[in-house]
Amino acid sequence: MAQLSQVWRRLITYVKGNNIEELSQTISLQKETNFPTKQVNKKTQKALELDDSNLRKILFHQRLQTSIEKWTRSTNLLRFAVSDRQFYQDIYDLYSEGALKPEVVSELMGKLDGSAGFYPIILFQRLEDFYQRWCQGEFIDAPPAFNFPQQKMLQLRAKGINIGLKQIDINTGLNVLILLLELHRYAQTREHLRQQIIFYPSGQRDTENFFTSQLLRVINYSDSVEIGNFSNVVGEFLQGANLSGAYLGDANLTEVNLSHANLSGAYLGDANLTGVNFTGANLSAANLGDSNLSGANLSHANLRRADLSSSNLSGANLTHADLSRTDLTHADLSSSNLAFTDLSHGDLSSANLRDANLNNAQLNQAILFGANLSDAHLRNVDLTGADLCRADLSGAELHTATLRGANLSDSILFSTNLQDADLTAADLSYAKLNSANLHNAILQEAIILGADLSNVDLGSVKLNQADLSGVNLNEADLSQADLSEAILLGTDFSYANLSGSNLSGSNLTGAILSGADLSHTNLSYAILGGADLSSANLDDLRWNENLQWDGVRGLDKAVNIPPALKQQLGLW
Repeated sequence: MAQLSQVWRRLITYVKGNNIEELSQTISLQKETNFPTKQVNKKTQKALELDDSNLRKILFHQRLQTSIEKWTRSTNLLRFAVSDRQFYQDIYDLYSEGALKPEVVSELMGKLDGSAGFYPIILFQRLEDFYQRWCQGEFIDAPPAFNFPQQKMLQLRAKGINIGLKQIDINTGLNVLILLLELHRYAQTREHLRQQIIFYPSGQRDTENFFTSQLLRVINYSDSVEIGNFSNVVGEFLQGANLSGAYLGDANLTEVNLSHANLSGAYLGDANLTGVNFTGANLSAANLGDSNLSGANLSHANLRRADLSSSNLSGANLTHADLSRTDLTHADLSSSNLAFTDLSHGDLSSANLRDANLNNAQLNQAILFGANLSDAHLRNVDLTGADLCRADLSGAELHTATLRGANLSDSILFSTNLQDADLTAADLSYAKLNSANLHNAILQEAIILGADLSNVDLGSVKLNQADLSGVNLNEADLSQADLSEAILLGTDFSYANLSGSNLSGSNLTGAILSGADLSHTNLSYAILGGADLSSANLDDLRWNENLQWDGVRGLDKAVNIPPALKQQLGLW
């Protein structure tokens, strides 16, 4: 191992910027001279290989830093020490053989940040110039004397390394793109550079070019050698990128990192955005119609006024996102997480929200016409003034939800939990509420015309001034409910539990109360014309002396009639 240390010491004395190939030859020579094959044991050989690999990495990182510092150095004549032609050639020489890794770039930026020879603005300007030329195909289309990708390919093939011309060009361009993205992110955290280094990977939009398609061409060019190549190489470096107004229709951006990126007004229609990280991204007014966002992370993202119509958001994370006034018509949001999300004034007509988590979400004034919310979690959700007409809420969890003034007409609420929900002035006309739980709900001034509430739990519910005319409440539990001043014309209460309920001032004309439990019920000032009380339990019933009993049917068959009422009605 002493000999190994000697080799190591000799190698690390090389001057900065020495050619990697020369160093590799030196390493091989030292191995042959000092370590004959027969004398080298496996342990020593492995150590040599590891040291060889580590040395290559160290020297490559050093070469990257040295080259960057050299590219921004000026002469006394105010010219760059490295000409444009040499600069382009250097880039192809350094960045053509493989993709830069995040750890390499992170280490490089750390070293440059502490270097006196680092001039970020000049570096940005030179690299951006290269990037724009590369995007136009200037280098790969150049004649042989200026065709740097071709020259690099011939050099590599002469050494037995078989890399195609297109692959060399793509590797180089994508690596420069990575450096520009890193410079942009670096600058945005420093006040003195923020306005001087702004990178637009897809080009900067203006009044004449509302959409820019440069990045889409880069993606398609990159993926021409292998599907998903762009995402695999550049994907992790797109966080914080400025893609405002970019045209990325049909783009393949699977699992890229666009967290905190600016995509306002961008077009991403039909794009493959599966598993993309959009955390904190700005997607306001962006068009994502028909895109695939399944499993994407959009938490804390700004999607205000975005178009997500017919998009696939199944299993996506949208917690704390701003989706106000967003178009989500026909979108698939099944099993997605929308907890604490702002969907106010959004259009979710015919959207699929089955089994979605909408706990504590803001859906006030939202349009959910015909939406599928079956088995959705909607605890503490705000649906004030929302349109849920013909929506399917069967099995949904709406405990303590706010539905004041909401339109639930003709909706499906089978086995829905509306316990403690606020349905003040809500329209439940013809809603299907079989087996729903409305215990302790507030239904004051609600409209429930033609709804089916048979077997429904309405214990302690507040239905004062509500209109339940013609509603089926057969065998429903209305114990301790407040039905004061309610309109109950022809309402079917047969065999319902109204024990301890308040029916004072209500209009029960033509109501069916046969077999109902009216024990401890308050009927003061109620209107009972034509009501049917056959077999009703009137134990400890409360009424006022002027209550009109004329036209009431079935009193002779009622049970537990209070003695005072019997005397008043002459039923002794």
